[in-house]
Amino acid sequence: MNLSTTIKSIQDIMRKDDGVDGDAQRIGQLTWMLFLKIYDQREEEWEDDAKDQGKKFRSVLPADCRWRNWAAYKHGKPQTAANALIQHVNNTVFPKLKDLPVDGNPRARVVREVFIDSNNYMKSGTLMLAVIEKLDEAIDFHDLTSREQLGDIYEQILNDLRSAGNAGEFYTPRAVTSFMVQMVNPSLKKREIVLDPACGTGGFLTATIEHFRKQLTKKSSADDKKAIEDCIWGIEKKQLPHLLCVTNMLLHGIEVPSQIEHRNTLAKGWNDWSPSERVDCVITNPPFGGMEDDGVGSSYPSDIRTRETADLFLALIVKKLLKDKGRGAVVLPQQFRIDREMRA
Repeated sequence: MNLSTTIKSIQDIMRKDDGVDGDAQRIGQLTWMLFLKIYDQREEEWEDDAKDQGKKFRSVLPADCRWRNWAAYKHGKPQTAANALIQHVNNTVFPKLKDLPVDGNPRARVVREVFIDSNNYMKSGTLMLAVIEKLDEAIDFHDLTSREQLGDIYEQILNDLRSAGNAGEFYTPRAVTSFMVQMVNPSLKKREIVLDPACGTGGFLTATIEHFRKQLTKKSSADDKKAIEDCIWGIEKKQLPHLLCVTNMLLHGIEVPSQIEHRNTLAKGWNDWSPSERVDCVITNPPFGGMEDDGVGSSYPSDIRTRETADLFLALIVKKLLKDKGRGAVVLPQQFRIDREMRA
């Protein structure tokens, strides 16, 4: 059974569960489970690296929250019995990960931000075990072929999300993201920082990662490869696309995607943006046609103050986010007009 078929079978299992209602919940449920599964396998890699350096690896996760200790099948048997599984997830895994102490640890912050607004929708331990078994059978993040296939599975999940009617909020076709990144042409050699202030599921960021990797050569150093992780930044306010984006970063080889922040870019006061936060490139498809809550944008200058999200984002990008001579590519609605003040 290939990975695509496995994902479809998992979604069929979830449809039988009384607690999972609709495509969005199925995708959210699948994604947090996929995140923990992949994160656990990344920890195996970190453990091996630490051992090679004569060090001892310590997980940021409590022992009873690690996939290997409550979910993974070992010797063909589940770690947790079906009748105790849902209770363990609801009463142990989620509360501990939502309140995970960060203490300046970027890995801990990534996990907590992923789970802070996530939910377990499944009510049947038997059905959840069936999902876990499928994931354990089909997904081996250590295998390069499987890792490449996971990228395709991720595209399938995004297409399912688009079919659910939510695409306008967080999906931009891959051809568009790649074209916009090529036009902006960020330079890895110059260590140019690329920001997507409304990053959704991370399409522009993954296109930027691929663009940077094409700039690597046989002479590129380990620092050059590591720099890719430091040169991309994203901000997303909604829980599900943020979770999808963080998982997307893991799938694309970003070791600790702590640079994907879970907050509302527009909620930050106009004068709270400092010159040190300006970046070389902004590439984004901000939400448009919507209205922000009362108070959001109230600190913006009166001549550009509005509740329309596209207007707010464009003003912020031009006036606060881009460095002098910085470059940007922004998806905007048809007939969007940029006045002289904005051009200045």
